[in-house]
Amino acid sequence: MIESSNAFSSENTGGMLYPILHFLTGVDPVRFEVWHHYIRKTGHFVGFFTLSWLLFRSWRATLPAIDLRAWTFQWATIAWLMATFVASMDEWHQSFLPSRTGTFHDVVLDSSAALISQIVVWWFLRNRPWLTVRNAY
Repeated sequence: MIESSNAFSSENTGGMLYPILHFLTGVDPVRFEVWHHYIRKTGHFVGFFTLSWLLFRSWRATLPAIDLRAWTFQWATIAWLMATFVASMDEWHQSFLPSRTGTFHDVVLDSSAALISQIVVWWFLRNRPWLTVRNAY
């Protein structure tokens, strides 16, 4: 995972993002630090939201449902657990890199994004009797 490497440390992404945001918005270096933090956390959220959704789709294709429903708690649980495991391992890996820090807060953010992804999938598929595993998006 390149995002977990030294290349995507806060110092390196700040050096890439500041000129772009300064050009587009005129943001000064002090305000940029706040924006930089939220941009990085948004990246965590989007990445693990997407991972969880893709994991749900893969488990839906792998594990058969008895009645061909488009959603089961089993698929959602496995997807969430796997995304949380990846988040934990990612932060653990970052704790060994000199320019990165592995934090429990990021694991909580990432696993929350994965859970929200599963809620969105459930909400989208909950009242779709015409939608089965064979023809689900």
